Amino acid sequence: MNQSVDMVKTAYTALSDKKGEEISIIDIRNVSVVADYFIIASGLNANQVQAMVDNVEAALEGKGYVCKQIEGYQTANWILMDYGDIIVHVFDRDNRLFYDLERIWRDGKTMQLEDLEV
Repeated sequence: MNQSVDMVKTAYTALSDKKGEEISIIDIRNVSVVADYFIIASGLNANQVQAMVDNVEAALEGKGYVCKQIEGYQTANWILMDYGDIIVHVFDRDNRLFYDLERIWRDGKTMQLEDLEV
């Protein structure tokens, strides 16, 4: 399994473990050099959003992946975690609807966890 896919699967599981909602994976390898994948998820409130981010960070760090940058943690309405190969976006519901990253990145390929290469 390549590093990007391992990171996506690990982050997805960590988000799911904290009851993240509407977790999306977008393969952006053919449309951007920013990263290979975006993972987008929603939480019900600031505490849950922060708990989801903390869990992702712990899970990825446990596998030796270092977060290059985290933005938005204090306000917790949109937290961005940059791991280079993947970027994790965790929103509260209102901001997810407002920013609608799935629409902006619709040229990428929306994937399910089971679609990722093994």
